Amino acid sequence: MQTLLFHPPRYTAFVMPKPSKLKLMPLPHSDESTGQRLARIRRERGFTQIELAEKTGMVQTLVSDYERGKLRLNADTILRFATALEISTDALLQPSGPVESKKPSRKVLRRLEQIEALPLGQQTTLLRTIDTLLEGAAARAARRA
Repeated sequence: MQTLLFHPPRYTAFVMPKPSKLKLMPLPHSDESTGQRLARIRRERGFTQIELAEKTGMVQTLVSDYERGKLRLNADTILRFATALEISTDALLQPSGPVESKKPSRKVLRRLEQIEALPLGQQTTLLRTIDTLLEGAAARAARRA
C-alpha cells in the first residue's frame, strides 16, 4: 500500500499587487460619512432610530452603529435602508446634499393625524391659523426677493 503525501505549493517570493491601470474618475469629496448621511436622511424623513429599525427588520442598536460608523454598510443593508427611507441607493451613497422628499415627512403626517382627530370646529380654527402663518411667511419672502 502506497501512502500519498500532500505537498502544498511553495511560494518563493512575496508578490506585491500590481497598481491598477484603470483611469477612474476621482470620487467627489464629502465631509459627511455614509453613516452620517444615513442619520441625516433618517431625520429629514422624520423617523426615529427605533422606527427605522422596525422598518428594516433590525434592532435600534444596529441602526445606531451604522450611523456612527462602527459598522460598515453592505449591499443588503444599503438596500434595506434605501427601501425603508423611500430613496434610491444613490441618494444614500453619494454625497449630494439634502434628499428631495416625494412625500411629507413622518412628523408632518403625525401632526395631520392629530389634527384630523380634533373636533371639526377646532380643525377649522387651527387650519385658518396655519393659513395665516403661511401667508405671512410668503409675504416676507416676497419682500426680501
